[in-house]
Amino acid sequence: MTTIDDTPADSALSALRRARDRFLSGRPPGDGVPEDLAEAWRRARFFGVPRDLVAPPRVRPPEDSPLLAAARPALDRVAPTLSGEMGLVLVDSRCRALWSAGGRYTGTSPDVAGLDLSEQAVGHNSAALALRTGRRAEVHGPEHFLDLWQEVSAVSVPLYEPTAGRPAGTITVVTPLGEGRTGHPAAAVAEATAHAVETELLGRARPPERVLLDAYLRQRADGAAVVALDGSSRLVSPEAARLLSHETLARLERHATALLRDADAGPEGADAGPEDADAGPEGARSGTPEEIAVPDVPGLTVRMTHVVHGGEVIGAVATVCPAARRARAAERPGHDRLPGLVGTSPPWRVAVSRATELARAAEPLLLIGEPGVGKTALARALLDRRGAAAPRLVDAAEQVAGEVPGWCRALAEGDGGAPPLLLRHAERLGQSDVAALLSLLEGRPAVPLVATHTPGARTGPCLSRLLDILSARSVTLPPLRERVEDIPALLAGLARRPSPGRPPLTWSLDAHRALEQHIWPGNVAELAHVVREVAERRRATGPVRREELPYGLRVPPATRRLSGMERAERTAILEALRRHGDNKVRAAESLGIGRATLYRKLRAYGMDQA
Repeated sequence: MTTIDDTPADSALSALRRARDRFLSGRPPGDGVPEDLAEAWRRARFFGVPRDLVAPPRVRPPEDSPLLAAARPALDRVAPTLSGEMGLVLVDSRCRALWSAGGRYTGTSPDVAGLDLSEQAVGHNSAALALRTGRRAEVHGPEHFLDLWQEVSAVSVPLYEPTAGRPAGTITVVTPLGEGRTGHPAAAVAEATAHAVETELLGRARPPERVLLDAYLRQRADGAAVVALDGSSRLVSPEAARLLSHETLARLERHATALLRDADAGPEGADAGPEDADAGPEGARSGTPEEIAVPDVPGLTVRMTHVVHGGEVIGAVATVCPAARRARAAERPGHDRLPGLVGTSPPWRVAVSRATELARAAEPLLLIGEPGVGKTALARALLDRRGAAAPRLVDAAEQVAGEVPGWCRALAEGDGGAPPLLLRHAERLGQSDVAALLSLLEGRPAVPLVATHTPGARTGPCLSRLLDILSARSVTLPPLRERVEDIPALLAGLARRPSPGRPPLTWSLDAHRALEQHIWPGNVAELAHVVREVAERRRATGPVRREELPYGLRVPPATRRLSGMERAERTAILEALRRHGDNKVRAAESLGIGRATLYRKLRAYGMDQA
């Protein structure tokens, strides 16, 4: 039972021991074994790993490991704090043990340097699993293939370099197997040690990477919209995310890749003359800028400058030209000046521009849309723009009696000084609230009211009448699936400010594609939840990869037309996997089906490769 969170209890361990014995004797392990664990055992048998291996084989250790050099200061600080028989092991990306302290792997010598911990050599283990999945992994006792490690419990946390797209190694903590405990006792130690090592790796980033980052930061310091590209990843400033579409960013990335390829092919593009280069730190120079037009935005141009270090082109910095930024700002509709709003897609621009125009007059305004599209955010921005008193917020879904009638009385009896009303979930209004609003609107049609309405709920005749009156000044906001080109800008706007020493959250092209393929039933609110979840769970410092997204987002759309029943079943499976953190065993239990049935349905719906 390989796990990310839980350690098996006594009965589960005993059942796994029996299942492992059946498997090693040539019989099926049984239904109680997770498919991924059974598959790991089958791979070990395919590789010809002997179960009775006395010690892991050795390979030639690296003579000068940058990972070990960077990690050693942090490891030396952690080693004296290890307790009991706890052992700490550093493993590189090729699954070679580089260093250890404290206790040791059962059956190995104190010197672990060069031990081969790959699946091909020793079968299933936490270090190999963490490197393959890019996530923390635990492997306990009988989950191991080797007899050697049947009384060992290990937890491994992957290590990411600042710009790495895959783990550079793992921190692995090994303890004797303890029956009946919940959660590996060294998980916190492994996580803290990995964080300390990644901090060292960040401080020792390769000079070319630091040169490119410095060039990016210099441009950002001037308030420019900047994108830094090195051919495999990109760093996008929030200003650039707002100005440039996803297609434009992809075009710039392809241009930078071609630039690096041409530079490798010959010296012409690698060196710029002294009169055309700006001196940078550590001998870095920036080549001659190149103006690139942006086809999807007339009049917008980007200045692409390749960055040279040590005589080689290491990347490029793309800056939106100041004149183009000013022209673009002049063309923006008024909604870009509304606080808290993000998006430049045509459906969003049309809806917000109409709402802005209607909101110029202090008359009722109705904002309609699916849950999570941003109705309340737009309402707040429109009311703030009026410059009037702070609005009175009433959420009809909370069923607080008397608030709406009280506001109606204050407005009807006062001298016009009552604050505007921001009414959320108008479809949930009670009978007394509807009656008060209808009475007020009959005598005073022009009242400072902004209401939000989510269609779908049944409405009585009185509420229908109220909605009909308000619909004369209404705007329907588009769902996120109709404005997917706004997703890059929304990602930048929804991400929290990174902690000191950590880079901002960026997203790979593959992750962007997965997000754009999703139907987003919860719209922007759902996207905000995904951004928070990814930011809280990830340990990597490079762009977010597709594999790091929640299971429901990694799954591509159905490859065939589904019936209504099939669509409902597929949605139920995705929701169960989301609720249980992609744990298929728990998802199957919550759905009331067997694991084999769940795996069969995942294959049938094309969801097994996520």
